[in-house]
Amino acid sequence: MDWKELNYAQKQRLAYIDFKLLFVGHVTRGEVVNYFGQGLSSASRDITLYKELRPKNMEYDSRDKRYYQTPDFTPLVKHDAKKTLAKLANQISDGLDAITDIDFPVEAPSQLNIPDIFIVARLIQSTVNKRAVSIIYTSLNSGSGTREIVPHSIVDNGLRWHVRAFDRKSSSFRDFVITRVSKVTLLDTEVNRGEDKLDDHQWMRMMPLRLVPHPENVKHPTAIELDYGMTDGVLELNVRAAMAGYLLRRWNVDCTPDAALQGAEYQLWLENRQTLYGAENLAIAPGYEPDIENK
Repeated sequence: MDWKELNYAQKQRLAYIDFKLLFVGHVTRGEVVNYFGQGLSSASRDITLYKELRPKNMEYDSRDKRYYQTPDFTPLVKHDAKKTLAKLANQISDGLDAITDIDFPVEAPSQLNIPDIFIVARLIQSTVNKRAVSIIYTSLNSGSGTREIVPHSIVDNGLRWHVRAFDRKSSSFRDFVITRVSKVTLLDTEVNRGEDKLDDHQWMRMMPLRLVPHPENVKHPTAIELDYGMTDGVLELNVRAAMAGYLLRRWNVDCTPDAALQGAEYQLWLENRQTLYGAENLAIAPGYEPDIENK
């Protein structure tokens, strides 16, 4: 039987077996029974099916009645590293990427700000249904007030959650910090010309970034190359112009022309800073001075 021919429930159970073999090194029939609340005969069929699909992945030890991972193990399911680590750290299980019946030694930094789920839900509704919303927003500069916006994307910049939207007050596309939104009301008004995501040029524009180990602050660049999975000493990324500033700030990327920023926190240097020309929200990019581009 082929993986594509299986139903969702079967895929969940086989993914569980695959996950336990990959991350724990062994699995038992009883674990499958307990996790899915099924009978022994059903669990036996799942293990038999798994062995048909991956005959070299496990071997049975009759002494402790466990199936152990073999040296020839190759995952049946693609386990995305970033998603799996996030789910393990937060004890989340969807049946395919993470299993929560074991206390895995994976930790993640504490989130300092957590958006209101009902605010997030309303904003997502507006993006899915292409509706404008009225929000009460508290700005650092102008305090609390009502705004009409047309959201098109929810964004995690690594520190905070934003909603990217057309702001009818300023007639421009902007980022709004979701935790500063205290009320969302869906409006019946249609999205006007110029307010759609496709009209957000900073969002639609993709910028190629070439990040390299900092030539002044890093003594052993190989360590940085390993940290970021660089190829030939370069990490090449394509990011949205609207998001470039956030990324450069989050990873403390030196954006000066001559790698002039000093300090252990600056381990990366933007080799092709000219790519930033025309991008907005770069005031937060370390060392970036827009006037240099015009000299």
